[in-house]
Amino acid sequence: MSGRARLMWDEAVTGYDFGSSHPMDPVRLALTMGLVRAFGLDGEVDVRSAKPAGDSTLRLVHREDYVAAVRAASADPGYADQAYGLGTVDDPAFAGMHEASALIAGLSVGAAEAVWRGESAHAVNFTGGLHHAMPGAASGFCVYNDPALAIARLLELGAERVAYVDVDVHHGDGVQAAFWEDPRVLTVSLHEHPRTLFPQTGWPEETGAGEGEGGAVNVALPAGTGDAGWLRAFHAVVPELLADFRPQVLVTQHGADTHFEDPLAHLAVSLDAQRAVMTACHELAHSCTEEGRWVALGGGGYAVVDVVPRSWTHLVGIAAHAPVDPESVIPSSWRDEVYARTRQLGPARMTDGRTPSWKPWEDGYDPADRLDQAVLATRRSAFPLRGLLT
Repeated sequence: MSGRARLMWDEAVTGYDFGSSHPMDPVRLALTMGLVRAFGLDGEVDVRSAKPAGDSTLRLVHREDYVAAVRAASADPGYADQAYGLGTVDDPAFAGMHEASALIAGLSVGAAEAVWRGESAHAVNFTGGLHHAMPGAASGFCVYNDPALAIARLLELGAERVAYVDVDVHHGDGVQAAFWEDPRVLTVSLHEHPRTLFPQTGWPEETGAGEGEGGAVNVALPAGTGDAGWLRAFHAVVPELLADFRPQVLVTQHGADTHFEDPLAHLAVSLDAQRAVMTACHELAHSCTEEGRWVALGGGGYAVVDVVPRSWTHLVGIAAHAPVDPESVIPSSWRDEVYARTRQLGPARMTDGRTPSWKPWEDGYDPADRLDQAVLATRRSAFPLRGLLT
């Protein structure tokens, strides 16, 4: 197993562009890679591109008629079929949509292949994490579901146990749906409660079906949850599940939209807590998987200057075993790039100035506390199905 982490990158991913008025601005990807370079992390990782996912790969998750509809809308956006979720407010059609989406999917599949084949212990594709796309429809800014495709490719290559942990502020509904009845995949999603946020799924009672019963785990966090509650919930659920499941590969999704500055959601998590969860996922990859196999993806995040580039640069550094000191001053060259691209002033440091801490679940819980109620609902719904105590 190579000790050098892989970073999947291709400039063409910035072609995944829903238009100037859409919150998913591809500048967030360019700025992230710019910050990775500004800190010299591109020298600490093996930077690679990959071929776009072809039809046979896309069909591991997506229906053939849906892929054909994406191709048609990509060639002529005016004929996007809304029956497939295309040409909507969330997922407007654009020229080259299939090509850009297939490239992002190909990068995540390439990351999974590199980790499975032992070319790298860890692989990052921060351009991926498009977890809402369904087998037959685009949804929530996502055209092809690259996390599900990466997992499906791992299964195709012979993996028998893959764990997926999603800490985006939105429920990882598309990945859950793809493996709802598959006992080889454990999906765990921590997200804002479906009462207050898209996609209105991810209730603790959603636990899988058939042979996959108990394979879906959902933590629905109250709006307003901050660092202490978010970290408490993560550590009350994820480590125990992974230690029991013993995945051969850990796939994680690190949407940056849990941040208190994000304009589309209602959690109050800091960059420093996001970094703490990335570090925890890295440690879990080493403690719970064979040879530390870890595929780390991006996801949502709509504070495209202040939050996303810093968050995912931390992710790259952690995966590379070259973590960026939160107190680091951000290079002026990158801040100049920010201003040139956006006419905004970039952040000065790699921290929000927080020192996150949390109370371990093992120390007891408060039945009147909303966060503890959310954690307890998850443990009561999912843990017994896996033979674990609540």
